[in-house]
Amino acid sequence: MVKAFRRVVAALTVALLAFRAVGSFLSWMEHQEDSTADTWIDEDEFEDV
Repeated sequence: MVKAFRRVVAALTVALLAFRAVGSFLSWMEHQEDSTADTWIDEDEFEDV
């Protein structure tokens, strides 16, 4: 009985950590969309002007 209880607690812990990891990743992705993308400016574009 104790072994089953420990497994349930371990499964809930893993599920909680996975949920937090996905939430953190989605938050990071949302932050990336809000930031400016000055890093990806193509320098050839300015030479043509």
